[in-house]
Amino acid sequence: MKPTLQAGIAARREFPVDAGRTIDFMGEDARVYATPMLVRDIEVTCRDLLLEHLDPGEDSVGTRVEIDHLAATLLGMKVTIAATLAELKGRAAIFEVNASDGIDTICRGRHTRFIANVGQVKERLKQKQAKAGAAA
Repeated sequence: MKPTLQAGIAARREFPVDAGRTIDFMGEDARVYATPMLVRDIEVTCRDLLLEHLDPGEDSVGTRVEIDHLAATLLGMKVTIAATLAELKGRAAIFEVNASDGIDTICRGRHTRFIANVGQVKERLKQKQAKAGAAA
């Protein structure tokens, strides 16, 4: 981790609410931003911010998401997600997040990411794969 990784760093990212980001189960005239896609976009925003402050060979994985999805966002609108690093506890980065569609605040919450060494993660995954293969 670089010394620039400090509480208070922040980023904003804009996402178009295209058909792939919407629900479809209530029909075409009720396509709105899907909560799982909102969570994905929050994760992308926070990860991208972290990457600017990590060393080569480091990345992050999401470990916790706590959000209130407060308002519907229509197909074709744009969403702006703001993320601020609220706390850094060892390798755990805890973000305060909010999102707006230009009319409403659509989300407030927190997201935690764990900063990991990519090589170590890959080695642990290989070990788990070996165990899974042996159990099959």
